[in-house]
Amino acid sequence: MTRTTPAQTATARPRIPPDPDSSDAEVALGLAAGDEDCLALAHHRWSGLVHAYAARALGDVREAEDVTQQVFVAAWRGRAGFRPERGSAPAWLLGIARHKTADALSARTRRLELAAAAAAAPGAGGEDGTDRLLDRIVITRELARLPRAQRDVLALAFYADLTQAQIAARTGIPLGTVKSHTRRGLHRIRHSLTGAPS
Repeated sequence: MTRTTPAQTATARPRIPPDPDSSDAEVALGLAAGDEDCLALAHHRWSGLVHAYAARALGDVREAEDVTQQVFVAAWRGRAGFRPERGSAPAWLLGIARHKTADALSARTRRLELAAAAAAAPGAGGEDGTDRLLDRIVITRELARLPRAQRDVLALAFYADLTQAQIAARTGIPLGTVKSHTRRGLHRIRHSLTGAPS
């Protein structure tokens, strides 16, 4: 017969959701403590504020919806760093919104630069040619941000169309190291392009 510890018994009890009439301070404390119901209440109370800020800054309601979602995801993930005694939850959320809005504006600028570069490039005719050129510009830019070993291996794979075994033979780098550089480099590019967690 297995015995349950007091901690297991405590976690097995059903949670009592916070009262919808809870004060902002109570919601903030619950959010900082990891209470999902308090996150839902925080979203209900302050998502309009965050959305209004993002929409005003971005001039795009749909983009502001994306930013609002990102803000609450970031707030949940970063809740351990929130100190309710230092400031209100709405102020904290707006601080996150400022960063996410700046990220969205930077991404928009990068998209416009890529589109302009594609339009100005010779021989970019046709939609397929433009897409290929944009892909090449994006890959070139992302490769430039990688550490040299990862960049060199991936450049040989992308531009010389070499297999990992061929890269190892050409460079003298052990195959396992080539695979490791490839995996890490692709992971960094993926994270950079999608914002996926590391």
